[in-house]
Amino acid sequence: MKSKLILTALLSVSLMACAQETPKVKHKKAKTTVNSGTKTVKFANAVDPICNMPTEADMKDTAVYKNKTYGFCSAYCKDEFKKNPEKYAKK
Repeated sequence: MKSKLILTALLSVSLMACAQETPKVKHKKAKTTVNSGTKTVKFANAVDPICNMPTEADMKDTAVYKNKTYGFCSAYCKDEFKKNPEKYAKK
């Protein structure tokens, strides 16, 4: 009985740890059109390599890697990309 309780506790802890790996990002819900004089940029990626959200020409969070510009939905995703760009640039 004690071993079942310990096993259940360990499984619960491991499941909670896995669930926390998903990025906690608040995505834009609606596209707002504001003409602030910014240029539109063609990104090397069609989707955010971290959370798989489609990229848009007016995204503010960008990073340049090997002379290619990558777009991100948030600063969190951009920072994750910068930690290991080779891993995400291949997607």
